[in-house]
Amino acid sequence: MPTPLMVSSELLNKDLTGKTYVVTGANSGIGLVTMQQLAKQGATVVMGVRRVQEGNRVAAEIRREVPSAKLEVFQLELGDLSSVRAFAAEVNRHHPQLQGLVNNAGVMKTPFGHTKDGFETQFGVNHLGHFLLTNLLTDALKAGAPSRVVNLSSAFHEFAMGRKGDIHFDDLNYQRRQFDSWEAYAQSKLANLLHARELGRRLAGTGVTVASVNPGFVRTNLMKVSLPMWLQRLLVIPVLRLFGMIEPWEGAQSTLHALLAPEVEKQSGAYYSQIAPYKDKASRKGGWPLRSPNPVAHDDAVAKRLWDASEVLVQDK
Repeated sequence: MPTPLMVSSELLNKDLTGKTYVVTGANSGIGLVTMQQLAKQGATVVMGVRRVQEGNRVAAEIRREVPSAKLEVFQLELGDLSSVRAFAAEVNRHHPQLQGLVNNAGVMKTPFGHTKDGFETQFGVNHLGHFLLTNLLTDALKAGAPSRVVNLSSAFHEFAMGRKGDIHFDDLNYQRRQFDSWEAYAQSKLANLLHARELGRRLAGTGVTVASVNPGFVRTNLMKVSLPMWLQRLLVIPVLRLFGMIEPWEGAQSTLHALLAPEVEKQSGAYYSQIAPYKDKASRKGGWPLRSPNPVAHDDAVAKRLWDASEVLVQDK
C-alpha cells in the first residue's frame, strides 16, 4: 500500500483559540484524536457522545495532557432523533456560533435492527442522525462563518466486501428485501458522501464549506478482534498493516485537512480520501480531494433525491 497522506505541521500549529467545533463520537478512535488535536490548538470542542460518564472520563484524561483544553461533553444518541434534537438545542444554547461540525460517529456491519424511530440501524445512525443534526446546527455554522462541516464516509461507499454502494430508494430500510449488513453499510457511507455534496451546493455563498472524507482502514473500536492485546500487537496488527491498516492518528489526517486546509474552501462538497483498498487501482493512493471511483457519488440528481427523502424521514420524528 502507498504511504498515508499526512497534514502539514503548519496546519497542526495553527492557532484555533476562540473557535468552537462539534465532534460526534469524540470519546474514541478517530473522533478522539480529532478532538484532542483541535483542543491542543486552542479550540473549544463540544463532544457528542452516547455515554456521558465515559465522555467525561476521556475529557479528564485529555485535560491532564493538555491543561488548557476546553472540552464540553453532551449526550448524543444518533439512533434516537429526539436525542439529536435535544443535543442540538443544547449546542445552540451554549454556542450560537460554530466554526466546525465533524459528523464522525458511526456503526459498521450491525445485525438487522432498527433505530428508535424505525430506520435500519446503519442508515439511521450513520446518515439520518447526522443529517438532522447538521440541519439543526446550520444557523450556528452560518453565524460562525467561515466554518466547515465534515462527514466521515468510507472507501466502502464504492464496494463493501463485494457489495456495490448504492442508494436503494425503493427500500431504504430493508422493509421488503433481504437484509445484507455490508450492503447496508455501503449505502450509509455513500449517503454520507452525497449528503456533503448536496449540502455544499445548498450552502454555496454562505461561508460554510462542506466535505466528506475517507479516514482509511483504521484500527478503531469498529474492528473487534477477540484476542489478547499482546497477541494482537505481535501477530494481528503487523499483518493488517501489510494490508493497509493505519493507526487512528493517520486516520484523522483527512478530517483535519478538511477542517483546516485553506484550499478546501474552494472545493465545497468534495471528497477527501486517505489511502485505501479501492477496486480502482488509481484511487488507492488517496487524494485531497479525490474523485470517487463510484459513479453514483457524482450524480447530483441522486444527491438531491436523497436529501428530499431524508427530510421527509426525519420530519416530526
